[in-house]
Amino acid sequence: MAREQIEALRKAMEGHEIALCVIPTADPHGSEYLGEHFMARKYLSGFTGSAGTLAVSADWAGLWTDGRYFLQAQKELSGSGIILYKSGEDGVPSLEEELALRLPERGVLAYDGTVVSRKFGQDMRRIAEEKKGGVCLLDLPEEVWEGRPAPTANPVFSLDLCYTGESRKEKLARIREQMKKEEANFHVITTLDDIAWITNLRGNDIACNPVFFSYLILSLEEAWLFVQDGVVPEAVREELLEDGLQLCSYDHFFEKLPLICGHKSVLADSRKVNEQAWNCLQAVCSMTDGPNPSASMKAVKNQVEIENIKKAHIKDGVAVTKFLCWLKKNIDSMPITETQAADRLETYRKEQEHYTGPSFPAICAAGANGALAHYQPLKEGAVLSPEGFFLVDSGGQYLEGTTDITRTVALGPLNGRQKKHFTAVLKGMLALGDAKFLQGCRGASLDYAAREPLWAMGLDYQHGTGHGVGYFLNVHEGPNAFRWKLPPEGPETAVLLPGMVTSDEPGVYLEGEYGIRTENLLLCRKAEKNQYGQFLEFEHLTLAPIDLEAVDWAEMDERDIKRLNAYHRQVQAALSPYLEGEELEWFLEAVGAV
Repeated sequence: MAREQIEALRKAMEGHEIALCVIPTADPHGSEYLGEHFMARKYLSGFTGSAGTLAVSADWAGLWTDGRYFLQAQKELSGSGIILYKSGEDGVPSLEEELALRLPERGVLAYDGTVVSRKFGQDMRRIAEEKKGGVCLLDLPEEVWEGRPAPTANPVFSLDLCYTGESRKEKLARIREQMKKEEANFHVITTLDDIAWITNLRGNDIACNPVFFSYLILSLEEAWLFVQDGVVPEAVREELLEDGLQLCSYDHFFEKLPLICGHKSVLADSRKVNEQAWNCLQAVCSMTDGPNPSASMKAVKNQVEIENIKKAHIKDGVAVTKFLCWLKKNIDSMPITETQAADRLETYRKEQEHYTGPSFPAICAAGANGALAHYQPLKEGAVLSPEGFFLVDSGGQYLEGTTDITRTVALGPLNGRQKKHFTAVLKGMLALGDAKFLQGCRGASLDYAAREPLWAMGLDYQHGTGHGVGYFLNVHEGPNAFRWKLPPEGPETAVLLPGMVTSDEPGVYLEGEYGIRTENLLLCRKAEKNQYGQFLEFEHLTLAPIDLEAVDWAEMDERDIKRLNAYHRQVQAALSPYLEGEELEWFLEAVGAV
């Protein structure tokens, strides 16, 4: 039986003579995490994962999501009448392939043009044209979503130079140099993290991401920042005006876009700019389709940012270590739910100076729940038992940087199979963190280091090994990443450069049994340079103990043990000055040499 929300959507579609409606997980800025106003796919389907696309016709509905959410989506879509399509799996049609089959001749395909990229829109238009049909850019969920939350409009604030290491004037100058190389008179930026980085501003319009709803237009001499009314304090407004940024109303962006850029050359990224904005530009401008220069610039952290990021990880390491100590000492003596554990960890983070909130919703998963890579407990969640695994994936936002750490903890006795799997994950994480490679390598070149211990056992995990991380920005940031499986449209993993921060997070997920993931953030830095070129290596930024109770020592060779001891020495040196009493005593034992 179909969900009542889907039936309401079908009635609206019938009224507009629409054959197929596509609802992505998206806002006008291509954000990964969404404000409540833009969670139309979640409202209609009931699937709560952070990635997925819903498509609906009069007699069919399907939802596409990636490997992180297969198990979760299977549960949440049960009984909804919505078919789960596991993206990337053998024999599973892509969204485009299925829509091409289901769109009738001369049928109309609908989607909201403000929340899909130009690239996505091109794919949809091609499907419609092949059926001699058309597209309709319409926000249909707006017609059926009663009580839809309004978009947030929170105050923005300026991030001082002591945190950014580079002024907004300097950043604008660098971007304009790139515009000249592209022979572009204007550059349109719609991605919120790029705008926050360029302007050295932060906000709170999206949970866990310190960004604000905005658009930015740059010319070679001027800049126009479109923000919601009333969100820029007067002092910040004066700063921006002094640096050459004119403030405009967010609601007037689509109206002013062609007037400002008309009949000129415009640089914009069709993978990022929403289709409505692209259409406004294309009608009156010469378009240069290319990546935002700021995307690669902000991926390479400057020396001020690097020093701050290290400070953030010491703070975060202290919080996580206190939490691990508390968990180990209390698991046998008091009932603890998954939610209570998450709250306790958040309490320790709140004790740290300049902490502003989590960098993503914490994943606290006991036992079989750990097999859901992005598990979120309902209400209190499961009660932790003094046995098996407990997986904690969490992170914090600090003025000094963004953190992301996963630790899998043994709450009690483990069997040999569990220890063997834990050890394979640990070996892969340490091997990637210890990699040395020539500059020019991409993340795809190094992904094998993390997966090799698992592949040797005939195991794998359905997610990338690592993602880039922003500076007091989005916890998931491109273009750097570790993944071997590349999309058909081309590589997403960038050449690795000194200053890039990338996560290292292999895992094992056995449905109905347990999940294991161990994650550190790595800083890419220079090693030696010789006749073969510039070598690079990684430095562990994340600082917290690995649970030695879960290790199968028979699976660890001399090099594995050397890597583990070296990491724990680094953790001990960094965190010991900030711990005392029972916590320090527990910590020193937890990171002791083996």
